[in-house]
Parts: sequence; structure tokens; C-alpha cells
Amino acid sequence: MKFRIWDLPLRAFHWLLVLAVILSFVTVKIGGNAMEWHARLGYLVLALLLFRLVWGFVGSHYARFSNFIKGPSSLINYLKNPQQTPGHSPLGALSVVVLLSVFGFQVIAGLFASDEIAFDGPLVKYASSAWVELMTSLHRLNEPVLLALVLVHIGAIVYYKKIKKHDLIQPMITGDKNWAEKIPVARDDSSLRWMAAGIFGGITAVLYYFLR
Repeated sequence: MKFRIWDLPLRAFHWLLVLAVILSFVTVKIGGNAMEWHARLGYLVLALLLFRLVWGFVGSHYARFSNFIKGPSSLINYLKNPQQTPGHSPLGALSVVVLLSVFGFQVIAGLFASDEIAFDGPLVKYASSAWVELMTSLHRLNEPVLLALVLVHIGAIVYYKKIKKHDLIQPMITGDKNWAEKIPVARDDSSLRWMAAGIFGGITAVLYYFLR
């Protein structure tokens, strides 16, 4: 039987974040005028991360942090006896927390970063030169860490697909997952989607006001 696991706002967040991160890597490597787009993509990533933080409390069943963040004992038990779960497994939950945290750190550091040529982050003017230098260095040093985490994430998806015969991509596209027994269904109606659009729009407006 098919059950709705991932609501549309969560799926949109996921794929927009993937696109924004890919383009961020591309634009920073191009440099020059492309850095303006790199900054805009950074703002988009920040808005997406803030949306995911809010959605972790008000979103549908499987999107809520309370549904999949359970603590160290849950992770240890899962590693001893791995079993499929409808939503995020304890290991998947750890991956979500780490990725969101590291991406969040990268964006915050970028707000204070400066290349001393053509680009200054919007918060550079409020910080000391020492702080700007530190944040700029951390923003650069964190790039290979992010890349490594993304590659591990992709590797895990391939491993689950090829070895465990568990497709993680298709449900994140359609929102539905096949499950043998009855499980809670994620809410994904129009009112939920409009609520998500309102939350994301509000976050974007606030960021634009304070970071322009």
C-alpha cells in the first residue's frame, strides 16, 4: 500500500536546497560577477534552513523533529538492529541534524565574509576586522567539509538503493512510500501548503528587510 510520507513543502525544501547548494559551489568557483549570485543563493539557503526549522515544529507528521529525533539510545539500538522506518531512521535523523547544522554554520559565516575585492557579506559592516577575517576563513575551510558530507549523503542513498533495495529518492519526489502495514499518513492538503508558503514568504521578507 502507498502512504503519503513527505508533504509537498518538505519535498520543495529538499530539492530547492539541493539546487541552491549546487549553484553555490558553481558560482564560488567561477568568481567575479558570479559572486553576486553566490550571495543571493546564500540568502536562499538561509531562508530554506529557517523554514525547515519552523517546519520541524508545525509541519506534517514525518517532517516534525519530535517524530524522528529521539536521542543517542535510539541511534545505538538502530545500529545494532537496523530496520526500515516510514520516515527518517535514527541514522537518517542524525544526517539531517548534521547537514542542517553545517549548512547553517556556512551561511552564517558567509554573512560576515569578505573577499576584500568585490564582495562583502551584509553583516560585515557591523563586525570587527578580526571577526570578519575569522568568519571568512571559516567560510572557506568549511567548504570541503560540506562537500564531504554531501558525498557521504549521496553514497548512503546509493548504498540503500543498491544493497538494501530501499529507494530513498522516489518518495522524496512523489511524497509516497510503499508500506506493508497501516502507518500514520502525512497531512498534505492545500491549507498546509498555503501555510508553508506563508511561512517561507514571511521568512524571506524579514531576511530581505534586515540583510538588504
